[in-house]
Amino acid sequence: MVRKVYVDVYALIDKDGKRRPLRIQWEDGTVYTVERLLNRCRAKSRAVGGGEMRYTVQINGRETFVFEDEEGKWFVEGKC
Repeated sequence: MVRKVYVDVYALIDKDGKRRPLRIQWEDGTVYTVERLLNRCRAKSRAVGGGEMRYTVQINGRETFVFEDEEGKWFVEGKC
């Protein structure tokens, strides 16, 4: 089972307006560093719905998704 978890994201916004997530703060306050941005594309979450941009990132050596919705809010697919 998966749920939508809104998170704080520290991001770099370049001169062209592209966003690059650098760190993600989980709901318990734990901060995870994004080691690599692997891909950025327009895609919705299949598991929880929503999202406009999907960022495929590497955190702690594992590939995961971070989504940015139409309102500019960030979320991840968290386990229940």
